[in-house]
Amino acid sequence: MRARYQILVIPYIISSDLIVAVFQRSDDDSWQFIAGGGEDGEEPVEAARRESFEEAGIVSESEFLKLDTVSSIPKDIFRDHRDKKGFWVIPEYCFAVELKDKTIRLSSEHKAVKWVSYDKALELLRYDGNKTALWELRQRLGQNISSFLEK
Repeated sequence: MRARYQILVIPYIISSDLIVAVFQRSDDDSWQFIAGGGEDGEEPVEAARRESFEEAGIVSESEFLKLDTVSSIPKDIFRDHRDKKGFWVIPEYCFAVELKDKTIRLSSEHKAVKWVSYDKALELLRYDGNKTALWELRQRLGQNISSFLEK
Protein backbone atom coordinates (compact mmCIF):
# COMPACT_ATOMS: atom_id res chain seq x y z
CA MET A 1 0.00 0.00 0.00
CA ARG A 2 1.26 3.48 -0.83
CA ALA A 3 2.61 5.44 2.13
CA ARG A 4 1.64 9.05 2.70
CA TYR A 5 4.88 10.54 1.34
CA GLN A 6 6.79 10.91 -1.90
CA ILE A 7 10.56 10.84 -2.54
CA LEU A 8 12.80 12.65 -5.00
CA VAL A 9 16.35 11.52 -5.85
CA ILE A 10 19.01 13.53 -7.68
CA PRO A 11 21.70 11.31 -9.23
CA TYR A 12 24.89 13.32 -9.70
CA ILE A 13 28.53 13.17 -10.71
CA ILE A 14 31.23 15.64 -9.80
CA SER A 15 33.69 16.38 -12.58
CA SER A 16 34.88 19.93 -13.09
CA ASP A 17 31.36 20.93 -12.03
CA LEU A 18 28.17 19.35 -10.76
CA ILE A 19 26.51 17.16 -13.43
CA VAL A 20 23.03 15.72 -12.74
CA ALA A 21 20.76 13.21 -14.44
CA VAL A 22 17.33 14.54 -15.41
CA PHE A 23 14.60 12.21 -16.64
CA GLN A 24 11.88 12.81 -19.23
CA ARG A 25 8.62 11.25 -18.11
CA SER A 26 6.82 8.95 -20.55
CA ASP A 27 3.34 10.16 -19.63
CA ASP A 28 3.68 13.95 -19.96
CA ASP A 29 7.16 14.63 -21.40
CA SER A 30 8.16 16.74 -18.39
CA TRP A 31 11.71 16.63 -17.03
CA GLN A 32 12.31 15.80 -13.38
CA PHE A 33 14.55 13.81 -11.08
CA ILE A 34 13.68 10.29 -9.91
CA ALA A 35 10.38 10.46 -8.05
CA GLY A 36 8.09 7.92 -6.50
CA GLY A 37 5.92 6.95 -3.59
CA GLY A 38 6.92 5.20 -0.45
CA GLU A 39 5.35 1.95 0.60
CA ASP A 40 3.77 1.36 4.02
CA GLY A 41 6.42 0.47 6.59
CA GLU A 42 9.23 1.79 4.38
CA GLU A 43 11.46 4.64 5.55
CA PRO A 44 11.95 7.47 3.02
CA VAL A 45 15.63 6.59 2.42
CA GLU A 46 14.60 2.98 1.70
CA ALA A 47 12.03 4.26 -0.79
CA ALA A 48 14.72 6.46 -2.37
CA ARG A 49 17.00 3.44 -2.87
CA ARG A 50 14.17 1.27 -4.22
CA GLU A 51 12.84 3.91 -6.63
CA SER A 52 16.38 4.69 -7.83
CA PHE A 53 16.84 1.02 -8.70
CA GLU A 54 13.37 0.57 -10.25
CA GLU A 55 13.44 3.75 -12.37
CA ALA A 56 17.13 4.01 -13.27
CA GLY A 57 18.89 0.76 -12.35
CA ILE A 58 20.96 2.61 -9.74
CA VAL A 59 22.64 0.38 -7.21
CA SER A 60 24.92 2.61 -5.22
CA GLU A 61 27.30 1.87 -2.42
CA SER A 62 27.32 5.60 -1.76
CA GLU A 63 25.21 7.09 0.97
CA PHE A 64 21.96 8.67 -0.09
CA LEU A 65 22.33 12.24 1.12
CA LYS A 66 19.11 13.46 2.74
CA LEU A 67 18.43 17.04 1.75
CA ASP A 68 16.47 19.53 3.85
CA THR A 69 14.17 20.38 0.94
CA VAL A 70 10.64 19.10 1.46
CA SER A 71 7.92 20.00 -1.03
CA SER A 72 4.17 19.58 -0.63
CA ILE A 73 2.17 17.98 -3.42
CA PRO A 74 -1.66 18.03 -3.58
CA LYS A 75 -2.99 14.58 -2.68
CA ASP A 76 -5.24 14.61 -5.77
CA ILE A 77 -2.17 14.06 -7.97
CA PHE A 78 -1.91 10.51 -6.58
CA ARG A 79 -4.66 8.06 -7.50
CA ASP A 80 -4.07 6.05 -4.30
CA HIS A 81 -4.71 9.09 -2.07
CA ARG A 82 -7.52 11.00 -3.84
CA ASP A 83 -10.38 9.58 -1.79
CA LYS A 84 -8.59 9.41 1.55
CA LYS A 85 -9.77 11.76 4.27
CA GLY A 86 -7.93 13.79 6.89
CA PHE A 87 -5.06 15.26 4.88
CA TRP A 88 -4.58 17.48 1.84
CA VAL A 89 -0.95 17.33 0.76
CA ILE A 90 1.78 14.71 0.45
CA PRO A 91 5.30 15.65 1.61
CA GLU A 92 8.11 14.95 -0.87
CA TYR A 93 11.43 14.14 0.83
CA CYS A 94 14.53 14.80 -1.23
CA PHE A 95 17.78 12.87 -1.54
CA ALA A 96 20.89 12.93 -3.70
CA VAL A 97 23.25 10.12 -4.63
CA GLU A 98 26.71 10.42 -6.15
CA LEU A 99 27.42 7.94 -8.93
CA LYS A 100 30.79 6.75 -10.20
CA ASP A 101 29.68 6.78 -13.84
CA LYS A 102 26.74 7.77 -16.05
CA THR A 103 25.27 4.28 -16.41
CA ILE A 104 21.47 4.51 -16.19
CA ARG A 105 18.92 1.82 -17.09
CA LEU A 106 15.60 3.53 -17.79
CA SER A 107 12.30 2.04 -16.74
CA SER A 108 9.15 2.48 -18.82
CA GLU A 109 8.26 5.50 -16.65
CA HIS A 110 10.86 7.53 -18.56
CA LYS A 111 11.66 7.87 -22.22
CA ALA A 112 14.97 9.71 -21.91
CA VAL A 113 17.72 10.70 -19.50
CA LYS A 114 20.20 13.54 -19.93
CA TRP A 115 23.33 14.28 -17.93
CA VAL A 116 23.44 18.07 -17.73
CA SER A 117 25.01 20.99 -15.94
CA TYR A 118 23.34 22.80 -13.07
CA ASP A 119 22.18 25.67 -15.33
CA LYS A 120 20.81 23.33 -18.01
CA ALA A 121 18.96 21.31 -15.36
CA LEU A 122 17.27 24.49 -14.13
CA GLU A 123 16.08 25.14 -17.69
CA LEU A 124 14.72 21.63 -18.16
CA LEU A 125 13.14 20.86 -14.77
CA ARG A 126 9.41 21.42 -14.57
CA TYR A 127 8.79 21.44 -10.82
CA ASP A 128 9.99 24.09 -8.38
CA GLY A 129 10.65 21.45 -5.72
CA ASN A 130 13.15 19.77 -8.05
CA LYS A 131 14.88 23.11 -8.63
CA THR A 132 15.03 23.89 -4.92
CA ALA A 133 16.50 20.46 -4.11
CA LEU A 134 19.09 20.95 -6.86
CA TRP A 135 20.02 24.37 -5.47
CA GLU A 136 20.42 22.87 -2.00
CA LEU A 137 22.61 20.05 -3.32
CA ARG A 138 24.87 22.52 -5.07
CA GLN A 139 25.18 24.58 -1.90
CA ARG A 140 26.01 21.50 0.17
CA LEU A 141 28.69 20.46 -2.30
CA GLY A 142 30.24 23.91 -2.13
CA GLN A 143 29.83 24.75 -5.80
CA ASN A 144 30.16 28.34 -7.01
CA ILE A 145 26.68 29.65 -7.84
CA SER A 146 27.60 33.19 -8.79
CA SER A 147 26.62 32.62 -12.44
CA PHE A 148 23.15 31.48 -11.32
CA LEU A 149 22.68 34.46 -9.00
CA GLU A 150 23.64 36.97 -11.70
CA LYS A 151 20.77 35.91 -13.96
